[in-house]
Amino acid sequence: MTNTSVQTGYAPVNGLQLYYEIHGAGEPLILLHGGFGVTSMFDGELLPMLTKTRQVITVDLQGHGRTADIDRPLRLEFMADDIAALIKHLGLPKADIMGYSMGGDTAMRTAIQHPEVVRKLVVVSIPFKRDGWYPELRANMAQMNRANATFMQQTPLYQAYASVAPAPENFPTLCEKMGDLLRQDYDWTDEVAALKMPVMIVFGDADSIAPAHAAEFFGLLGGGKMDGSWDESGMSNARLAILPGTTHCNIFYSPALAPAVTLFLDAPMSAVSKA
Repeated sequence: MTNTSVQTGYAPVNGLQLYYEIHGAGEPLILLHGGFGVTSMFDGELLPMLTKTRQVITVDLQGHGRTADIDRPLRLEFMADDIAALIKHLGLPKADIMGYSMGGDTAMRTAIQHPEVVRKLVVVSIPFKRDGWYPELRANMAQMNRANATFMQQTPLYQAYASVAPAPENFPTLCEKMGDLLRQDYDWTDEVAALKMPVMIVFGDADSIAPAHAAEFFGLLGGGKMDGSWDESGMSNARLAILPGTTHCNIFYSPALAPAVTLFLDAPMSAVSKA
Protein backbone atom coordinates (compact mmCIF):
# COMPACT_ATOMS: atom_id res chain seq x y z
CA MET A 1 0.00 0.00 0.00
CA THR A 2 1.13 3.53 -0.70
CA ASN A 3 -0.36 4.83 2.55
CA THR A 4 1.19 3.12 5.55
CA SER A 5 -0.74 5.03 8.22
CA VAL A 6 -3.58 2.78 9.38
CA GLN A 7 -5.80 3.40 12.38
CA THR A 8 -7.55 0.36 13.85
CA GLY A 9 -10.29 0.03 16.41
CA TYR A 10 -13.37 -1.77 17.70
CA ALA A 11 -16.74 -0.03 17.65
CA PRO A 12 -19.28 -1.10 20.29
CA VAL A 13 -22.42 -1.46 18.12
CA ASN A 14 -25.52 -3.58 18.70
CA GLY A 15 -23.76 -5.94 21.11
CA LEU A 16 -20.77 -6.42 18.79
CA GLN A 17 -17.20 -5.22 19.04
CA LEU A 18 -16.99 -4.38 15.34
CA TYR A 19 -13.41 -4.29 14.06
CA TYR A 20 -12.49 -1.56 11.58
CA GLU A 21 -9.43 -0.04 9.92
CA ILE A 22 -9.09 3.51 8.61
CA HIS A 23 -6.78 4.02 5.62
CA GLY A 24 -5.93 7.28 3.89
CA ALA A 25 -7.67 10.66 4.00
CA GLY A 26 -10.50 12.36 2.15
CA GLU A 27 -14.19 11.63 1.58
CA PRO A 28 -15.04 8.60 3.78
CA LEU A 29 -15.83 5.27 2.13
CA ILE A 30 -16.93 2.16 4.03
CA LEU A 31 -15.59 -0.95 2.23
CA LEU A 32 -17.24 -4.30 3.02
CA HIS A 33 -15.86 -7.78 2.33
CA GLY A 34 -17.69 -10.84 1.02
CA GLY A 35 -18.83 -13.93 2.89
CA PHE A 36 -16.00 -15.67 4.80
CA GLY A 37 -13.78 -12.71 3.92
CA VAL A 38 -11.73 -10.28 6.01
CA THR A 39 -10.59 -6.69 5.57
CA SER A 40 -7.31 -7.74 3.95
CA MET A 41 -9.05 -9.21 0.89
CA PHE A 42 -8.93 -5.74 -0.69
CA ASP A 43 -5.21 -5.13 -0.14
CA GLY A 44 -4.25 -5.94 -3.76
CA GLU A 45 -5.32 -3.39 -6.40
CA LEU A 46 -8.45 -1.92 -4.88
CA LEU A 47 -7.50 -0.46 -1.49
CA PRO A 48 -4.29 1.32 -2.62
CA MET A 49 -6.16 2.90 -5.52
CA LEU A 50 -9.08 4.08 -3.40
CA THR A 51 -6.87 5.53 -0.67
CA LYS A 52 -5.19 7.87 -3.15
CA THR A 53 -8.16 10.21 -2.85
CA ARG A 54 -10.32 8.87 -0.03
CA GLN A 55 -10.47 7.79 3.60
CA VAL A 56 -11.30 4.10 3.32
CA ILE A 57 -12.80 2.33 6.33
CA THR A 58 -12.65 -1.45 6.06
CA VAL A 59 -14.74 -3.57 8.39
CA ASP A 60 -14.82 -7.19 9.59
CA LEU A 61 -18.52 -8.05 9.67
CA GLN A 62 -20.18 -10.16 12.39
CA GLY A 63 -18.32 -13.41 13.02
CA HIS A 64 -15.71 -12.61 10.37
CA GLY A 65 -12.05 -11.76 10.83
CA ARG A 66 -11.34 -9.94 14.08
CA THR A 67 -15.01 -9.31 14.90
CA ALA A 68 -16.08 -12.00 17.36
CA ASP A 69 -19.49 -13.55 16.79
CA ILE A 70 -22.41 -12.98 19.15
CA ASP A 71 -25.60 -14.88 19.90
CA ARG A 72 -27.43 -13.48 16.89
CA PRO A 73 -28.23 -14.96 13.48
CA LEU A 74 -26.28 -13.69 10.49
CA ARG A 75 -28.77 -11.43 8.74
CA LEU A 76 -28.12 -8.71 6.19
CA GLU A 77 -30.56 -6.44 7.98
CA PHE A 78 -28.65 -6.75 11.27
CA MET A 79 -25.27 -6.17 9.61
CA ALA A 80 -26.69 -3.11 7.86
CA ASP A 81 -27.72 -1.74 11.25
CA ASP A 82 -24.15 -2.38 12.43
CA ILE A 83 -22.69 -0.33 9.56
CA ALA A 84 -25.09 2.57 10.16
CA ALA A 85 -24.13 2.48 13.85
CA LEU A 86 -20.42 2.44 12.92
CA ILE A 87 -20.85 5.54 10.76
CA LYS A 88 -22.45 7.32 13.71
CA HIS A 89 -19.81 5.97 16.11
CA LEU A 90 -17.09 7.47 13.93
CA GLY A 91 -18.86 10.83 13.98
CA LEU A 92 -19.52 10.88 10.25
CA PRO A 93 -22.69 12.61 9.05
CA LYS A 94 -22.62 10.45 5.91
CA ALA A 95 -20.30 8.04 4.10
CA ASP A 96 -20.06 6.36 0.74
CA ILE A 97 -20.47 2.59 1.04
CA MET A 98 -19.04 -0.09 -1.24
CA GLY A 99 -19.43 -3.81 -0.77
CA TYR A 100 -18.66 -7.04 -2.58
CA SER A 101 -20.95 -10.10 -2.52
CA MET A 102 -22.29 -10.43 1.05
CA GLY A 103 -20.70 -7.06 1.75
CA GLY A 104 -22.57 -5.68 -1.25
CA ASP A 105 -25.81 -7.07 0.15
CA THR A 106 -25.01 -5.42 3.48
CA ALA A 107 -24.21 -2.13 1.74
CA MET A 108 -27.50 -2.29 -0.16
CA ARG A 109 -29.47 -2.99 3.02
CA THR A 110 -27.69 -0.08 4.73
CA ALA A 111 -28.82 2.25 1.95
CA ILE A 112 -32.37 0.89 2.13
CA GLN A 113 -32.68 0.94 5.92
CA HIS A 114 -30.54 4.01 6.69
CA PRO A 115 -30.50 6.24 3.58
CA GLU A 116 -29.72 9.28 5.71
CA VAL A 117 -26.14 8.07 6.33
CA VAL A 118 -25.31 6.98 2.76
CA ARG A 119 -23.92 9.50 0.26
CA LYS A 120 -23.11 7.17 -2.66
CA LEU A 121 -23.50 3.41 -2.94
CA VAL A 122 -21.45 0.85 -4.89
CA VAL A 123 -22.47 -2.81 -4.90
CA VAL A 124 -20.30 -5.42 -6.60
CA SER A 125 -21.55 -8.78 -7.83
CA ILE A 126 -24.95 -9.06 -6.13
CA PRO A 127 -28.51 -9.58 -7.45
CA PHE A 128 -31.48 -7.59 -6.16
CA LYS A 129 -33.38 -10.82 -5.47
CA ARG A 130 -32.29 -14.33 -4.62
CA ASP A 131 -33.57 -15.71 -7.93
CA GLY A 132 -30.97 -13.54 -9.64
CA TRP A 133 -28.27 -16.07 -8.78
CA TYR A 134 -27.88 -18.87 -11.32
CA PRO A 135 -29.83 -21.99 -10.22
CA GLU A 136 -26.68 -24.01 -9.59
CA LEU A 137 -25.40 -21.28 -7.26
CA ARG A 138 -28.63 -21.31 -5.29
CA ALA A 139 -28.33 -25.10 -4.99
CA ASN A 140 -24.77 -24.77 -3.67
CA MET A 141 -25.84 -22.10 -1.18
CA ALA A 142 -28.55 -24.40 0.14
CA GLN A 143 -25.90 -27.02 1.00
CA MET A 144 -23.71 -24.77 3.17
CA ASN A 145 -23.57 -25.86 6.84
CA ARG A 146 -21.03 -26.78 9.54
CA ALA A 147 -20.18 -29.98 7.66
CA ASN A 148 -18.50 -27.80 5.01
CA ALA A 149 -15.95 -26.54 7.53
CA THR A 150 -13.51 -29.40 6.84
CA PHE A 151 -13.42 -28.62 3.13
CA MET A 152 -13.33 -24.86 3.71
CA GLN A 153 -10.30 -25.25 5.99
CA GLN A 154 -8.25 -26.12 2.89
CA THR A 155 -8.99 -22.75 1.25
CA PRO A 156 -7.25 -19.35 1.37
CA LEU A 157 -10.47 -17.89 2.81
CA TYR A 158 -10.09 -20.01 5.91
CA GLN A 159 -6.37 -19.30 6.21
CA ALA A 160 -7.07 -15.54 6.21
CA TYR A 161 -9.86 -16.02 8.77
CA ALA A 162 -7.80 -18.23 11.08
CA SER A 163 -4.85 -15.83 11.01
CA VAL A 164 -6.82 -13.06 12.72
CA ALA A 165 -10.01 -14.55 14.26
CA PRO A 166 -10.20 -14.34 18.07
CA ALA A 167 -11.54 -17.93 18.20
CA PRO A 168 -10.73 -19.87 14.98
CA GLU A 169 -12.32 -22.99 16.50
CA ASN A 170 -15.70 -21.30 15.92
CA PHE A 171 -15.35 -21.62 12.15
CA PRO A 172 -17.90 -24.49 11.89
CA THR A 173 -20.45 -22.21 13.58
CA LEU A 174 -19.70 -19.52 11.02
CA CYS A 175 -20.31 -22.07 8.24
CA GLU A 176 -23.63 -23.02 9.85
CA LYS A 177 -24.71 -19.41 10.20
CA MET A 178 -23.62 -18.58 6.66
CA GLY A 179 -25.69 -21.49 5.35
CA ASP A 180 -28.73 -20.22 7.23
CA LEU A 181 -28.19 -16.76 5.75
CA LEU A 182 -27.71 -18.05 2.21
CA ARG A 183 -30.99 -19.99 2.35
CA GLN A 184 -33.03 -16.88 3.17
CA ASP A 185 -35.25 -15.74 0.30
CA TYR A 186 -35.42 -12.05 -0.61
CA ASP A 187 -36.68 -9.68 -3.29
CA TRP A 188 -35.68 -6.02 -2.97
CA THR A 189 -37.34 -4.83 -6.20
CA ASP A 190 -39.47 -2.09 -4.67
CA GLU A 191 -36.84 -0.98 -2.15
CA VAL A 192 -34.12 -0.70 -4.81
CA ALA A 193 -36.43 1.31 -7.07
CA ALA A 194 -37.08 3.76 -4.22
CA LEU A 195 -33.40 4.62 -3.60
CA LYS A 196 -32.53 8.28 -4.15
CA MET A 197 -28.75 8.41 -3.70
CA PRO A 198 -26.37 7.76 -6.64
CA VAL A 199 -25.81 4.01 -7.04
CA MET A 200 -23.26 2.07 -9.08
CA ILE A 201 -23.67 -1.65 -9.71
CA VAL A 202 -20.73 -3.73 -10.92
CA PHE A 203 -20.69 -7.26 -12.36
CA GLY A 204 -18.32 -9.57 -14.17
CA ASP A 205 -19.21 -10.80 -17.63
CA ALA A 206 -18.83 -14.37 -16.30
CA ASP A 207 -20.39 -13.60 -12.92
CA SER A 208 -22.72 -15.77 -10.82
CA ILE A 209 -25.49 -13.43 -11.96
CA ALA A 210 -26.66 -13.23 -15.59
CA PRO A 211 -26.03 -10.00 -17.55
CA ALA A 212 -29.79 -9.81 -18.16
CA HIS A 213 -30.32 -9.52 -14.40
CA ALA A 214 -27.69 -6.78 -14.26
CA ALA A 215 -29.61 -4.86 -16.93
CA GLU A 216 -32.87 -5.32 -15.00
CA PHE A 217 -31.14 -4.10 -11.82
CA PHE A 218 -29.88 -1.02 -13.69
CA GLY A 219 -33.40 -0.35 -14.93
CA LEU A 220 -34.82 -0.45 -11.40
CA LEU A 221 -32.36 2.30 -10.48
CA GLY A 222 -33.57 4.44 -13.37
CA GLY A 223 -30.73 3.62 -15.76
CA GLY A 224 -30.97 2.63 -19.42
CA LYS A 225 -34.36 4.21 -20.04
CA MET A 226 -33.37 6.45 -22.93
CA ASP A 227 -30.48 7.80 -24.96
CA GLY A 228 -28.12 9.71 -22.70
CA SER A 229 -27.93 12.57 -25.24
CA TRP A 230 -24.98 14.77 -26.17
CA ASP A 231 -25.43 16.85 -23.02
CA GLU A 232 -26.02 13.78 -20.79
CA SER A 233 -29.55 15.02 -20.03
CA GLY A 234 -30.92 11.50 -20.56
CA MET A 235 -28.68 9.95 -17.94
CA SER A 236 -29.86 8.87 -14.51
CA ASN A 237 -27.80 8.96 -11.30
CA ALA A 238 -27.19 5.20 -11.60
CA ARG A 239 -24.11 3.64 -13.17
CA LEU A 240 -23.55 0.13 -14.53
CA ALA A 241 -20.20 -1.57 -15.15
CA ILE A 242 -19.70 -5.08 -16.51
CA LEU A 243 -16.03 -6.00 -16.30
CA PRO A 244 -14.64 -8.24 -19.06
CA GLY A 245 -13.09 -11.63 -18.33
CA THR A 246 -14.29 -11.49 -14.73
CA THR A 247 -16.08 -13.95 -12.44
CA HIS A 248 -17.76 -13.61 -9.06
CA CYS A 249 -14.68 -15.13 -7.43
CA ASN A 250 -12.08 -12.77 -8.89
CA ILE A 251 -13.94 -9.50 -9.49
CA PHE A 252 -12.78 -7.93 -6.22
CA TYR A 253 -9.16 -8.02 -7.37
CA SER A 254 -9.79 -7.27 -11.06
CA PRO A 255 -7.53 -4.41 -12.23
CA ALA A 256 -10.58 -2.93 -13.97
CA LEU A 257 -12.60 -2.52 -10.75
CA ALA A 258 -10.76 0.32 -9.02
CA PRO A 259 -10.65 2.70 -12.05
CA ALA A 260 -14.36 2.15 -12.80
CA VAL A 261 -15.44 2.72 -9.21
CA THR A 262 -13.09 5.67 -8.65
CA LEU A 263 -14.63 7.61 -11.55
CA PHE A 264 -18.05 7.24 -9.93
CA LEU A 265 -17.00 7.93 -6.35
CA ASP A 266 -14.79 10.92 -7.14
CA ALA A 267 -17.28 12.64 -9.47
CA PRO A 268 -19.02 15.69 -7.96
CA MET A 269 -22.45 14.84 -6.60
CA SER A 270 -24.04 17.10 -9.24
CA ALA A 271 -22.54 14.93 -11.97
CA VAL A 272 -24.38 11.84 -10.73
CA SER A 273 -27.57 13.46 -9.47
CA LYS A 274 -29.49 13.86 -12.71
CA ALA A 275 -33.15 12.86 -12.73
